[in-house]
Amino acid sequence: MGLKEDFETAVADSKNLSSRPDNATLLQLYSLYKQATEGDVHSDPPSGFDFVGQAKHTAWTEQKGKSREQAMTEYVSLINSLKDAHK
Repeated sequence: MGLKEDFETAVADSKNLSSRPDNATLLQLYSLYKQATEGDVHSDPPSGFDFVGQAKHTAWTEQKGKSREQAMTEYVSLINSLKDAHK
């Protein structure tokens, strides 16, 4: 399989993990997914009391400059490590 297929499989696997990852890991998964699918963030951060939205925006911003391929590779690796940890 190619990287795109591996990524798509990992995205599907992320929905079937045996336990929910901690919030830091969820933010990492979110930011890698967004970087892999959309590239660098180009929107302003949410304002007000949207703390979850702000955390997501910050996590995605930290991926800035990373290639889509690198983000996909890191996402696949992280999902595989989560699956292996819960065997």
